[in-house]
Amino acid sequence: MHSVTAWRNAVFAIFFAMGFGFASWLARIPYVRDVLDVSTGEMGLILLGIAIGSLVGLLAASHVVHAVGTRVAASYGMIAVSIGLAFAGWAADAGDVPLLLVGFLAGGSLTGIADVAMNISGAANERAVGKPIMPIFHAFYSLGTVAGAGVGGLCEVLGIGLGWQATIVAGVIVVLGLTVHRFLPNDVVDEHEAPVTLRERLAVWKDPRTLLLGLLVLGMALTEGSANDWLALTMVDGHGFSNSGGAFMLALFLTAMTAGRLLGVPLLARFGRVPMLRATAAAAVVGLLLVIFAEHPVLVVAGVLLWGLGASLGFPVGMSAASDEPRLAAARVGTVSAIGYLAFLAGPPLLGLLGEAVGLRLALLAVLAFVLLSLLTSHVARERDHIKEVRS
Repeated sequence: MHSVTAWRNAVFAIFFAMGFGFASWLARIPYVRDVLDVSTGEMGLILLGIAIGSLVGLLAASHVVHAVGTRVAASYGMIAVSIGLAFAGWAADAGDVPLLLVGFLAGGSLTGIADVAMNISGAANERAVGKPIMPIFHAFYSLGTVAGAGVGGLCEVLGIGLGWQATIVAGVIVVLGLTVHRFLPNDVVDEHEAPVTLRERLAVWKDPRTLLLGLLVLGMALTEGSANDWLALTMVDGHGFSNSGGAFMLALFLTAMTAGRLLGVPLLARFGRVPMLRATAAAAVVGLLLVIFAEHPVLVVAGVLLWGLGASLGFPVGMSAASDEPRLAAARVGTVSAIGYLAFLAGPPLLGLLGEAVGLRLALLAVLAFVLLSLLTSHVARERDHIKEVRS
């Protein structure tokens, strides 16, 4: 038997490490753009490598988790992701785009698998506790991204190469992954339930609620992911910030998103999923409008803060809703995540090409449209009756 508290803390650590590893790398995007001497559109196509790898991993995730269990998929997957990003960091420093893409594809595919596994384990722990704590798991991801963006900004100031930075980060994550592995349960479904068949795992792609949840997460994933990929560069090219200033603005966004996830837990318990999704989406709309159209630095900072708050709850609430039925949680989380990650697949090149044509600030209008999509589909995340009963 695993202690629920130790299990929860292990999942916290995995979420933190995944966010830390990626944000420390993404905060250096302006640096990578300069080292590779590529345009904004070309940088978007390079970032597509992570998205393609992630989508492949997500499509395979439910089958991998079924085969090896959530413990192996989450902890060892996290370790492998960090090694892939370190490889990509050295490739970037060498100016070798093909090798950089290899690192992105490998890291991305393993990210998709680890992402599904850690969300399944987190949702199962949420059910065991009987409270809507999934946003706290994602808050730890955000705390990791805040720390990672800060490390990336500091390394930029100190002139440390991305290869060395990513290797040190990978070393920390490897130690953490090996430490938390033993505290995770390998299976998070009732042992008395019949195993989920391949046909059942594939059948969730025909379930209307699952598909609508995917659209909800799609919109909010682009809201969050576009900031991860493009906020630093938007601040540099669109608002005249320095490279280090762009990195620290990303850290500000991630701090706001973290705060929204922590504050969201009691608010979700009081008001429910749907009202909170609508409120945060409205905040994202206002924030994006300020980032796109405001000129005064104070208004831009306010826009980044509101954008971060607005992006805070969509993804974790979508994962909780996809996990409402434990037996099919792996298949549904994998499906919803795969649809959501289409944002990461289409987002980098779309925003990069739009940014090259009209500027990154105006390109963010496309993100605004997807926030509205999430607003229209937010009703599908409504709690099932048995979830309400547990929480009452």
